[in-house]
Amino acid sequence: MHKTDDLQDIVDETARLLGVSATLEDRSFRLLAYGAQHGDIDTVRQESILRRRASSEVRAYFERFGIARAEGPVHIPASETLMARVCVPLRHTGVTYGYLWLLGELADAALERIRPLIARAASLLAQEARSRHDLGRELAVLLSADPEERAGAALDLTGPVTAIAVRESAERVAALWTLPRGVLARAGQPVAVLAPAHLAGEIAGQLQTTYGTAAGLGAPRQEPADAWQSWREARHALRIAEHFPRFHPVARWAELGVHRLLARLGTADLRELAEETAPLDGELAHTVETYLDLGGHAQKAAAELGIHRQTLYYRLGKAERLTGLDLSDGDDRLAAHLGLKAVRLLP
Repeated sequence: MHKTDDLQDIVDETARLLGVSATLEDRSFRLLAYGAQHGDIDTVRQESILRRRASSEVRAYFERFGIARAEGPVHIPASETLMARVCVPLRHTGVTYGYLWLLGELADAALERIRPLIARAASLLAQEARSRHDLGRELAVLLSADPEERAGAALDLTGPVTAIAVRESAERVAALWTLPRGVLARAGQPVAVLAPAHLAGEIAGQLQTTYGTAAGLGAPRQEPADAWQSWREARHALRIAEHFPRFHPVARWAELGVHRLLARLGTADLRELAEETAPLDGELAHTVETYLDLGGHAQKAAAELGIHRQTLYYRLGKAERLTGLDLSDGDDRLAAHLGLKAVRLLP
């Protein structure tokens, strides 16, 4: 993914010149390279190497020192559990792309010895980010619904591939360029990702966790030229994940059943279905939907709703009177069930 050998060489040379333990992370705190141990280390360095990523608690702690905005080395003092360390932001043309961590107390004069190495590491990370951006533009072409536009895609991919749609977050940012080799991503609403099929579930879960939102996976396609179909499915699956708790936070198109049909419907069709149950208020709608979700099993429905069975029957009867539907009739049950599901997808 990154020019890993070059980054490793930079870390090794840094450790040799300064005689300290060094690690290099991207700006999402994912470990990219680490040097041999010099002297004592603390649990943060140990866990960073073992997990290949710092924990969210560790990240929050260090970000309090302003490392994301700092233009030069940040000296972080020792605490009861952490050793002192220096964080060197890896900045290129005013943008921070990663961090070089040096364990121990170091004078700024000593850091001058590694200035060329710092600049080289920042440049490598910036090149990788730009390369990912260019690939992201090509990905948008490949996933287009316009066949003429797709014909201009210049990506050299092998299948099977799976598309992933992830809802962005205003509070969190994912470093898309740190995704594994062979995974293409483009920021947007939703974020578009194309991954080898065997990695898709892992990547979707990782991004959903990072953003704290929801994700949808399309069905895999053997030919990358058909990836646009998987992308369409992924967006539909994301929609289901966002509106149906059962499928939240990551919905797979292949597992959505009848919800796939609902996801394909436009607003007008959804409104038409929803009309069947429009007279029901929130409590009645929830009662009927729960009852139908459980196959019309009154005892299970009452237990799920936390009400007496007679209360359930009273509410079902009231719902029948308001809608004119007979919940003992198969067709009417289907109409009610689809109507209640359609309501969830209406804007």
